[in-house]
Amino acid sequence: MKTVKIPPKHPRAESLRMREVLKQGFEEGIVVEQGLMAHGRGEAFDYLLGEKTTPPASEAITVSAAALLLAEKPVISVNGNVSMLTPREVVRLAEVVGAKIEVNLFHRSSDREIAVMSRLRSFGAGEVLGVGDKASAELHGLKSLRRWVDPDGMLVADTVLVPLEDGDRTAALRSMGKTVLTIDLNPLSRTAQTASVTIVDNVIRAMPLLVKEAERRRGEATDSLGDVVKGFDNQVNLEKSISYIADRLMQISASKDDA
Repeated sequence: MKTVKIPPKHPRAESLRMREVLKQGFEEGIVVEQGLMAHGRGEAFDYLLGEKTTPPASEAITVSAAALLLAEKPVISVNGNVSMLTPREVVRLAEVVGAKIEVNLFHRSSDREIAVMSRLRSFGAGEVLGVGDKASAELHGLKSLRRWVDPDGMLVADTVLVPLEDGDRTAALRSMGKTVLTIDLNPLSRTAQTASVTIVDNVIRAMPLLVKEAERRRGEATDSLGDVVKGFDNQVNLEKSISYIADRLMQISASKDDA
């Protein structure tokens, strides 16, 4: 496998590193071509955000950490891209909030499931659900292979973190009464609009911050955590993210006009 040496001072160094990691995942059978395209689409929105964690995203991270700590049966759903980009954070977050980790893939195959599981285990994960015969329960209303979930995981979870996932499954989980937390750079996507809490941010920035916030709030009183969650309105927060993008574009446009 050919690796590319990225100059640390390159203005797009972080973006190039992510691309190389996903390229490695593609070559190892963890990431599919569609995942590469999805990442590129996300990067376009990251440009609009200025490639930084915005105040609305920070608020959603705080709420997500509180929701995970309040959950009785939290589950972190992992696809190929997530397993490549933030495996260490997935494992640590699961430890902090007591969540189970479950593999769930749109383009599903036995080899990919095993590859994702192996990747997570190499970063310290213990039990990984949703692999092979473990994914024996079906989410009603879905026709894709994402409908197959683990009866000990997503099927019985009360709160599910689904970074980089699709709107259909988010809607199916919400219809079952579950709290769904997502990380999505596109505030207009079906996933973002359907989730209980949407973190409009790049997963490589959001996941470390989510881990840090969960660590900070671990042990906090249930009433205090509940107040954080109850005071949150996802639609209002999404509107803030959209306004942030619009305002930033207007500022850029105005600065060009003044030049």
